[in-house]
Amino acid sequence: MTTATLALPESISIITNTEQLQTQFEYLHNLSREQPILDWSQRLTQLDNLEVMLADNKDNFAAAISADFGHRSVSETQFAELFTSFMGINHAKKHGKSWMKTRRAGIPAIYRPARNEIQPQPLGVVGIMVPWNYPLNLAIGPMIDALTAGNRIMIKISEAVPIFANAFAEAISHYFSPDMIKVVVGEMEMSQAFSHLPFDHLLFTGSTSVGRKIMAAAAPNLTPVTLELGGKSPVIVLENANLEAAVSRIMMGKTLNAGQTCIAPDYVLLHERHHAKFIALAKDWMQKHYPNIENNKDYTHIINDEQFKRIQGYLAKLDSTYIHELTATPANEGTRLMPPVIVEQPPLDSEVMSEELFAPILPLIHFDRVRDAVSFVNARPRPLALYIFGDDYEDTLYIREHTVSGGICVNEVILQVAQHDIPFGGVGASGMGAYHGKAGFERLSHMKPIFVQSKLNAMSFLLPPYGTFFNKGIGLFLK
Repeated sequence: MTTATLALPESISIITNTEQLQTQFEYLHNLSREQPILDWSQRLTQLDNLEVMLADNKDNFAAAISADFGHRSVSETQFAELFTSFMGINHAKKHGKSWMKTRRAGIPAIYRPARNEIQPQPLGVVGIMVPWNYPLNLAIGPMIDALTAGNRIMIKISEAVPIFANAFAEAISHYFSPDMIKVVVGEMEMSQAFSHLPFDHLLFTGSTSVGRKIMAAAAPNLTPVTLELGGKSPVIVLENANLEAAVSRIMMGKTLNAGQTCIAPDYVLLHERHHAKFIALAKDWMQKHYPNIENNKDYTHIINDEQFKRIQGYLAKLDSTYIHELTATPANEGTRLMPPVIVEQPPLDSEVMSEELFAPILPLIHFDRVRDAVSFVNARPRPLALYIFGDDYEDTLYIREHTVSGGICVNEVILQVAQHDIPFGGVGASGMGAYHGKAGFERLSHMKPIFVQSKLNAMSFLLPPYGTFFNKGIGLFLK
């Protein structure tokens, strides 16, 4: 069947209304059925195009993201979005050809000389829903996996970053054929319609509450989903930890993107006698790394008024005695500057302890024993990340073995997301499915099992009428 006989509509790269959304999805869907397998040279070309597009537009993308935020540190965009994206592309280009090869699988001796194989195949059309907090990296990361797996892509950028969405859509239209990638821009109505399309796979990154809606929208089509959500990622600081080093890494993770990171340290569990020193070290760290924060180009602002009011609302409901300001600069509603604060031992039913913060707010909770910290974590929804600081092997091992989280970092934060040889994903309320590297390739492929029978085989002896030979043979395996 050729494209002409399908009577397809004109193919476009940028989709701006729901009518285009439906017709352009059908266009990609039909193409994916007409040409289900893309060879490695075709996939490599797409990855090359992605790399060139990023290189050519990196400054424009950083400026667009900053404009959407009111101010977003260009250095943070370079580190947290561009650097990780280039690393992911290079990793896929290096390993993708071997990932897509048909591979042999084990087979029980009774079936030999038959053989088992696994053949990775493209799923078809992958839908990607991108959040606002890291709109470049969380677009490029899933795209790398989808393209390496040989899929076509339809991608929806968050309506909260319209300047970046338009810049990204224009760039895609210049570097990719509309037969491969289409970008959807627009408000909430477009996101809702997007989530209801019968994709071959839908990958969503965002909040747990919205993730539930995405899963419900995908269910009538039996669309498989990967949900990269968030939750409250705890930090456990052990008694033997180097507190100064721990504070430095925790504060880095909490101030990166002004805390608007799904794997940011959400709250810290440490012994109460260390609280005062932790707070003092955090203040010193802020003075060293973000002096004059009100005019500091390295510190990112809150994305929009709605998020700023949400964050301030959390703090307004707390007794001021819980709150420790880490700078002398107050929050600024006009510019949406939100300097970081520590909330010491807040009520456990307060919003700062019941909601994902996504803000430069850091609660400190005390514990006496490692088992108490583990029980505290396990009494709450499973987090996307768990961080451990300390060098006690037995305590670290106990935490690793007695908690379940999307991932763990020991004596570090955030950097697990930048590793392409391990999967990244959540568990329970923090998500389902994982991607990055080989895990992402397999997630967005159909790993087709194939059984190949040998010309020489004993299957004729297993046909009815069943007699003595069958009964003796099967009896050996049923004992």
